[in-house]
Amino acid sequence: MRAKEYIKHLLSLENYSFSLEEISNQTDSTDTALKFELARLVEKGEIVSLRKGFYLIIPPRYSKQGNLPIQLYIHKLCKSLNRNYYLGFYSAAKFHGASHQQTHREYVMIEQPNLNDIKKNEIDIRFITTSKWPSKNVIEKKSDAGIFNVSSPALTSADLIHHQTKLGGMNRMLAILEELSEEITNKDLEDLLTWYPHRSTIQRLAFILEEMQTGIDLSLLTNHLKSGQFFPVLLSPKKNQKAGSVDNRWKIDVNIKLESDL
Repeated sequence: MRAKEYIKHLLSLENYSFSLEEISNQTDSTDTALKFELARLVEKGEIVSLRKGFYLIIPPRYSKQGNLPIQLYIHKLCKSLNRNYYLGFYSAAKFHGASHQQTHREYVMIEQPNLNDIKKNEIDIRFITTSKWPSKNVIEKKSDAGIFNVSSPALTSADLIHHQTKLGGMNRMLAILEELSEEITNKDLEDLLTWYPHRSTIQRLAFILEEMQTGIDLSLLTNHLKSGQFFPVLLSPKKNQKAGSVDNRWKIDVNIKLESDL
């Protein structure tokens, strides 16, 4: 079987990606001939070399964009890398109906060690690492190509707040946090509190949820924080700045003016 025939077979199965190892096992071309054939298909725009040894198949309906929705290939990519992952941050938010101010960049949370970001043509994927992998709050969703993993609304909110300095700051994400707050259930929050390691982020999340006057049971957060020590923290972390006096139950020093554009 030639590479082009195998790619056509994959598309018939709604499979939009493949590894070099996979296609080598399914075709009868020599390594040199296979790489030459793949290079020609890349040149014609029929496939894209996403990273070394991994390719995306671009069917006609996506040829103008030169890219695929990430949910069509992220599971297979991370499986080929032997990495736990979930779509997180702004990428997860859109699957929970919070699509305000979305960008073309996709965000993927992975286990350490770091993985280089991917930026080529229309593809822009940022990988962010965590040392504490979730025991809960990762949801399986279905795409045409199969399953993919997404952080739950509660975990998405916590991740956005925890990594706010890398993601444009609190005010950039405030509208999305408002939309996400409508999707957070008490069960989702309870699950998060059983394992999430960053108490300062939980304090900030609690403060934000209270400010938004959501229907979420804030006693869950109160009881969690009271179960151990917690100290004043800045709402927006700043280098060389420590929290000062606080006048709210979450011990948040509100060092920025919250301005949502929703």
